[in-house]
Amino acid sequence: MELAIDTSTSWGGLAISLEGSLIAELTWKPGQNHTSELFPNVERLLQTAKADFRSLTAVFVAIGPGSFNGLRAGISAAKGLAFSLNLPLVGISTLETAAIPFAFTGLPLCPVHDAGRGEIATALYCNTDGWRQLKKEHLTTIETLCEKTDGKTLFCGEIPPAAVEQIRSSLGDNAVIPTWEQRLRRPGYISYLGWQRLKSGQYSNPTALQPLYLRQPPITQRKKKY
Repeated sequence: MELAIDTSTSWGGLAISLEGSLIAELTWKPGQNHTSELFPNVERLLQTAKADFRSLTAVFVAIGPGSFNGLRAGISAAKGLAFSLNLPLVGISTLETAAIPFAFTGLPLCPVHDAGRGEIATALYCNTDGWRQLKKEHLTTIETLCEKTDGKTLFCGEIPPAAVEQIRSSLGDNAVIPTWEQRLRRPGYISYLGWQRLKSGQYSNPTALQPLYLRQPPITQRKKKY
């Protein structure tokens, strides 16, 4: 069995799968309490799946972009399990997790997450010639994103309500935006993506795996000297 962990944003998610097929899934809103709530929910989900830590054969984890503290909690937990249980570890982009449920549409898929400071984190995926990433994860603004969007595109992820209206106003019928409930990120898709990577031998080195920060955490920024 595989365990998928997602603590990228204020929403938390866990999934138990068998060769990528979902067995049990849990999504909740811990806010800033990822660290204290994560392992109790892991144990709860394992009980639901009638399994325990010894049943695990791999760990999949969302690596961001997302909140600094949230990502640190999830990735630290995933690394700890991988080390202690000698399990393969696979890191999955949070934006890719938001996009993959809409692969069936054949449209360009643009996941959007609020990055603060008036910016968003985004990327671009498509499934026309197999699943692939067209643009890597990066920071931008809604205005710039709309200016660079060419043709009908599906926007997904935790898009702020004001940004939804701005995208619709700017792009009109070229903007396809599912409902909030449809856009809610599900950890079961981390299981799916993680298993695909695992089958192809794309493991992550637990020592080297780092959160996908698109800007440096404030604690790592050197203060200016005057």
